[in-house]
Amino acid sequence: MAVQGCRRAAAERFGEDILWPGPQAPPGLPGPRGVLGSRDCAGDLGCHRPHRSAAILRARGLPLSTAHAPAPFPLSLDPRTAFLLTLPPLFWAGNAVFARLLVGDVPPLQLSLLRWLLALAIFLPFAWRPLWEHRAVLRACWRDVALIGVLGVGLYNTLQYLAVQTSTAVNVTLIAASTPVFALVFGVLLFNEQARRAQWLGAALSIGGVLWVLLRGQPASIAQLAFVPGDLIMIAANITWALYTWFLRKRRPDLPFAPLLAAQMLVGSLFVLPLAVGEAAVGADIRWSGTVLLVLAYMALFPSIAAYYCWDRGVTRVGAVVPVHFANLTPLFAALLSTLVLGESPQLYHLIGLVLIIGGIHVASRK
Repeated sequence: MAVQGCRRAAAERFGEDILWPGPQAPPGLPGPRGVLGSRDCAGDLGCHRPHRSAAILRARGLPLSTAHAPAPFPLSLDPRTAFLLTLPPLFWAGNAVFARLLVGDVPPLQLSLLRWLLALAIFLPFAWRPLWEHRAVLRACWRDVALIGVLGVGLYNTLQYLAVQTSTAVNVTLIAASTPVFALVFGVLLFNEQARRAQWLGAALSIGGVLWVLLRGQPASIAQLAFVPGDLIMIAANITWALYTWFLRKRRPDLPFAPLLAAQMLVGSLFVLPLAVGEAAVGADIRWSGTVLLVLAYMALFPSIAAYYCWDRGVTRVGAVVPVHFANLTPLFAALLSTLVLGESPQLYHLIGLVLIIGGIHVASRK
């Protein structure tokens, strides 16, 4: 019955519109834009008949911590909510910039492992009881938890840290902003979703923006295949995040936010562990310093945990559409922080790429 219930929850289809996620949603939050659920699931372990607001949150892959409080979303964006929704893109931008800062001091695989181990150590005291209470669902759905944990925590973040070894933080966050394009393509190719003409037009604009960033604003580079390795690695990271988004939507275990996030942290850390050990075995050592410790503390606390809380609070206040515009602030914050911290000033091609990518997302999100 437990496995049957898990499969029933995973098989639930939400079919009004194709998912169009935000560019940098954290694990457990596949994006601020989704579709409304069309059915409830009841009867077996791992499924229950939620209130309409819970169904909406689940359909969007959002935390269920507030799903049983059916307060309607307010129509206006108050200053406090705007502040909450501004913090996550700032934290995500900082993650890319500070990872770039540690190039040469902390190898990327070990950086990914340390980030998530520290985040898990901080978060586990708060998530231990929910993990125990939902252990039956976790056992029944362990394959789904493992899949989304590897994709969302293990692969995506590790590839992002590999990308900043040779690419700039601005490039990385701009390419990450194009994730909706990959989600659109995978939705059509792998999950039999239907896309509107406006979504294909928006995807074309966003792809144009990504290509402009990859070519550094020099179209002649395409003939020479003169791409920066880090940019291509970030494309691979986008693919893993798009797959993560869809699997989280289609096969999300019926778990509240805290145990699902903690389980993903644990799975992702276990996935990266042998890779980091292998990296250290070939002589890639950490150069410990006060800066390294401060950056690790930042990565474990702010982009890994605090961003989740702020995003969750903001979405429950204004719904899942408004936050997509705040998520688009990530490349802008990355440009500012790169200038202040790294001395890497943004270029004109960054601005053109940003306009094309964000413009494409706006076009594709219109009804």
